[in-house]
Amino acid sequence: MSGSFVKKYSILFLFMTLFLLLPLGLSVKAETFDRNQYIYDSAGLLTSEEAAELQNLASELGKERETAFIILTLNGTDGKILKQYVEDFYDEQAPGYDQPHGNTAILAIDMQERDVYLAGFKKAEQYLDDGRLDQIRDNITPDLSEGHYFQAFSVFLNTSYEYMGYEPSNSSDGYTGNGSGGNQGEYNGYDSGSEPENLFFQWWFQLIVSFIIAGVVVAIMAYRSGGRVTVNARTYMDSDKSKVVSKYDNFVNQTVTRQKKPSNDSKSGGGGGITGGGHSHSGSGGKF
Repeated sequence: MSGSFVKKYSILFLFMTLFLLLPLGLSVKAETFDRNQYIYDSAGLLTSEEAAELQNLASELGKERETAFIILTLNGTDGKILKQYVEDFYDEQAPGYDQPHGNTAILAIDMQERDVYLAGFKKAEQYLDDGRLDQIRDNITPDLSEGHYFQAFSVFLNTSYEYMGYEPSNSSDGYTGNGSGGNQGEYNGYDSGSEPENLFFQWWFQLIVSFIIAGVVVAIMAYRSGGRVTVNARTYMDSDKSKVVSKYDNFVNQTVTRQKKPSNDSKSGGGGGITGGGHSHSGSGGKF
């Protein structure tokens, strides 16, 4: 009887040990992730000098915005769509500026499918919302299409940095996402201000408007300075002696040409969502 008791106790102890070690095993991958690496050029699109420069830029800008700016280049995604690949990367690797699953902005491109996807997590989900990520993607898509990858990645880093300094006009209460680990009102440390892309605050736009207004004023003055024309077709015509009896127009036919508007795959969007691990994020995806 004592032997049976010991056997049952041993089995129970084994199950308890496995149960306690299971969370530790799941977290090993996240703990071994290098949180100071931001450039993952698996597709080999950058020279060593370009990769080092982007790494330094991402590190410098990330410190100021307390956000990890990450770039992924891939030659295939193991059958996943690029959005799912990015979500799994965030779940499994747990990137972040100062903590696992922290503030993160990711740009990923897949060379096999020519796909591009951008995502913002935690603080970056608020400041880099779907609309802003769409604008960033529109800006970098021409460079990606032409193979200017270093230029495209630099624009992503610098533009994301600029946006992270301006709170979106449609959200002023701080980060309130559904991802685990977020606290309401935690990320409202930046003063709201004008959007970086607002044309009314661009000097060149104001200069163009000034020239247009000046041109209109000069045109009006020139038109009025010429005097009013009072002569018309009937001024010199004697209607009593004219041989013109009547005039008319005949409608002959009408031609209508229809042409299908071509679609632009680079505008396919993508939007945000929630990862399998329960982390909400913003997003924008398309072709290049």
